[in-house]
Order: sequence, then structure tokens, then C-alpha cells
Amino acid sequence: MASITDATAISETGSDAEGLAFAREVLRIEAEALWRVRERLDGAIARAAQLIHRCGGSVIVTGMGKAGHVGQKLAATLASTGTRAFPLHPAEAVHGDLGRIRPDDVVIALSQSGETEEVLRLLPTFRRIDVQLVAVTERAASALGRAADLCIVLGPIEEACPLGLAPSASTTAMMAVGDALALLVSRMRAFSPEDFALYHPAGALGRKLMRVEDVMRTGRHIRRARIDETVRDVFVRLAGPRRRSGAVLVEDESSRLLGIFTDSDLVRLFEKRREGDLDHPIGAVMTAEPYRVRVGSLLGDAVDLMKTHKISELPVVDRGDRLAGLIDVTDLIGVSAADFEESAA
Repeated sequence: MASITDATAISETGSDAEGLAFAREVLRIEAEALWRVRERLDGAIARAAQLIHRCGGSVIVTGMGKAGHVGQKLAATLASTGTRAFPLHPAEAVHGDLGRIRPDDVVIALSQSGETEEVLRLLPTFRRIDVQLVAVTERAASALGRAADLCIVLGPIEEACPLGLAPSASTTAMMAVGDALALLVSRMRAFSPEDFALYHPAGALGRKLMRVEDVMRTGRHIRRARIDETVRDVFVRLAGPRRRSGAVLVEDESSRLLGIFTDSDLVRLFEKRREGDLDHPIGAVMTAEPYRVRVGSLLGDAVDLMKTHKISELPVVDRGDRLAGLIDVTDLIGVSAADFEESAA
């Protein structure tokens, strides 16, 4: 028997070494359980993934107790990788939540024994609604396995619990198989980093996949000028309330980006006592063909460009090189450079 015996249990006065040995034994048992389940997997998991990929409705994931918690995680993983999926609690299901299920849905039912009463109670309704049922269970010959259209068989799993009772190795294996199923479906969908960003706009993951248009300034918050306007006229015209920016973007009649004139350029005119240039066209003192990024570029790539060339403002243009926005370094305050390291690698 693979479970931890009383001989390896720890008393309250046990040493750190005993505790470490116990924890390592739990991990060993669970790792071995995963390996055995890996060897038992057959084509049913691939067929289940194909069924989910072709599903015209939603994927409903149900299970009771710890299997239900695993089911919630599976539904969340499916949803985050492009599959419309929802968890369904069996007890709530028999009190009306079965109304969520439609004939074009796929139901995934999780039960280690395949004999969980609360799950089996749902089977007659599944048949009447005529949904496709995928079971994840220990035995294909169990009541749940026999009722399913497809059965992903885990096989017998000894728990790591010293009593052999608390779900531990079995839920680890069930969760890993759920991950394999969800990621297989994701691969079938050709799920891309762009798709991932759409469903993960928050946190470090979202920041790594943000696009420049998510943070760039637009409209009146961009200081724009025509190439023949004088520097003085530009700054007078652009006076008034707006988001502070250290750059004037110079464009032609078609809004194509021609150059950039920054506050640093203005300071240099005064340092070199060239105040007379304030009444010259801005095109004569601007930086022509400045660095820029395209709409749709990763924000991490834009940050790298700004760091490499030590610039504080970066224009954003469309495919026709027309001005679309501006990234100002002050807009990136609070966004750690480390957030972008993976996307830039």
C-alpha cells in the first residue's frame, strides 16, 4: 500500500527532520500516482478534447467535494484558454441549476470512485437533455463510467493520507489530467499570446501582454504641430489644460509622422543662446524620423526601445505611418520593467 503508515507519522514533538521526511513522502506518493496515471492514459483524452473543441455550446464541469474543487479549477483553466466553461455544483444542480445546460453543451463529470451519489443523481437529466458526457473516474466499469459517452480512466490511486482516506494523490492526478485536457483543447484552438492577453488583462501576466494602445495617449492629450509652424506659435497654440507631455509630434497634412520636438530640444535652444530659432519653423529644429512603434506592438517591446535609446516619449503610428498616439514615460510609472522581461526574451 502506497499511503503513509503510522510508523512514518509525526508526533507533536517530532523533529524538523521527521516533518521534512513526512512531507517528502507525500510528494513521492503523489508524484508516483501521477506517473502511473500518465501510463494508463489512452486515446479517450484526445477524443474528449476533440469533443470539447467541436462543442457549439458550453462546457459544464461538475463534481462533489474535493472533485468539485478540482472541477472549478478545470472550468477556470478551460475558460482562460479560450473555451466557454462553467462549474456546476451537483447539489445546486438538482435544485434548478440544471436549467443552465443545453443540448449542445458538453458535461465533464469528475468522481474518483465513479459512484458519487450526488453526481449519479444528475445522469437521468443529462440523458433527457441529450448532452455529451465525459467522465473522469477510476474505473470505466463504474456507474459514471458506464453512463458516459467518453471515459478518461485514472485507475486505482492510493492516497498519501496516513489514513488512506483524505483525497490527496487522487485529486492531484485528477487536476493534472484536467490540465492536460484543457491544454490539449487550447492547442487545437491554436490559442495565441494575443488570445491569452484578451482574457488576462490584469496582473503581471496581463502587463506582459499589454499592447501599446492600452496605455498610449490619444486625442487632445497629444501635442501635434505642422512642419511650417514656428516653435513659438506651436507652444502658444498648445497652451491650456491637457495631460503634461514633454514632446510635440510633427506631422504632415495626412497625419504622417515627420518628427519630434521635445522639451529637451527647447532647453538646448536656450542653452546655446539660439532664442531666435523660436520664430523659425519647428521642422528646422525637430528630430526627423524619430523612433516609433506600430499599433498592436507589445508594450514590453516599446519599453525596451525607450530604455535602449534613453528616450522619454515614443510615438505610436498605424500601418500607414499616421500618428495614432504617444507613450510618455510618466504613463509607465508603477509598471515594473521586470513585468516585460519574459515577453522581450
